[in-house]
Amino acid sequence: MANRYASSFRGFDYLNLDAQLTDEQKLIRDSVRAWVNTAVIPIIEDCAEKNTFPKHLIKELGEIGAFGPHIPTQYGGGGLDAIAYGLIMQELERGDSGIRSCASVQSSLVMYPIWKFGSEEQKQTYLPKLAKGEFIGSFGLTEPNHGSDPSSMETRLIKHGDEYILKGAKMWITNSPVCDIAVVWAKNEDGHVVGCIVERDMKGFTTPEIKGKWSLRASITGELIFDDVRIPSKNILPLAKGLKAPLSCLSSARFGISCGVLGAAMDCLHHAVEYSKERNQFGKPLAAFQLTQKKLAEMLTELTKAQLLSLQLGKLNMEGKITPAQISMGKRNNVETALYIARECRQICGGMGITQDFPFMRHAMNLESVITYEGTHEVHLLITGMDITGVNAFN
Repeated sequence: MANRYASSFRGFDYLNLDAQLTDEQKLIRDSVRAWVNTAVIPIIEDCAEKNTFPKHLIKELGEIGAFGPHIPTQYGGGGLDAIAYGLIMQELERGDSGIRSCASVQSSLVMYPIWKFGSEEQKQTYLPKLAKGEFIGSFGLTEPNHGSDPSSMETRLIKHGDEYILKGAKMWITNSPVCDIAVVWAKNEDGHVVGCIVERDMKGFTTPEIKGKWSLRASITGELIFDDVRIPSKNILPLAKGLKAPLSCLSSARFGISCGVLGAAMDCLHHAVEYSKERNQFGKPLAAFQLTQKKLAEMLTELTKAQLLSLQLGKLNMEGKITPAQISMGKRNNVETALYIARECRQICGGMGITQDFPFMRHAMNLESVITYEGTHEVHLLITGMDITGVNAFN
């Protein structure tokens, strides 16, 4: 049976970090954990093998509060704090990075900018439906020719009478083939970055799927293509001024990623520990060998350090003191840690580690995308470098 030790999962909390969580935060985590165990884990290996996105889970994600948990309740969100949001992302990614990506994009890259930069009419129109999973959204920033350098975007939004004309394309967009709306960033006639909401039925708007991925196979990824799409004035985000607007959305999403990948790491480590106690070689279990214990102890240490980093980022977020550079450190460190753990756990399980009986290869392949998207590993390093030196190494 795939993920055969999942039912016994207890998590890893070596330094009793649970003592710093509220009862509500723990209840939210445990509730999402239970849903992942019953709704995601039994089907996810099959979805990954078939390169199929489990679209039926969208409504359930809305029902469990995974869409917009940090959006105010008046707009259909959960009104939860940053730590609770991070714990939800952790449990979803324990199931699969693709499931967490779907919720992360919906929450931080679609609902967040509408709440932060939208009009009251836009908030009332879109946020409740997005929160329930009645609408699915996507976020258009990355382009075919511009990934790490969004300031060079070529997509244009030009005023034409009472409307705007949107022309261009976005690439590597999570949820795009199934999205009902897309929050899209473009440059206006003055070269300033502006945001707008594109709806599925607008003429000239298409969302072809990207095929042939070896990573995030249970996630659906595509393009956003705008062939002179007419955007009514009411769909322009009125408070989104300049590149800082989409980058602030990425900060929210990156925080969720830094927490989410801990779930993948915990899932891998749990399976490796259980297997090492069960598998016998040379007359004793693998867990009795010094090299196995060394690997497990080092992985637990790195996981615990990453948990501490995410917890502190959550506290800073709740206090309104968090900075984009701090989030970059968390995203970069925690994804690297999770990928290291996935690879080491695979080695502990030998040949069995490459099969669907264990989640290691699926998590590792997913994390190869996570370490690149929403800021590459190298870009986040330079963001931290710039923060501590005051010198911009990007140009």
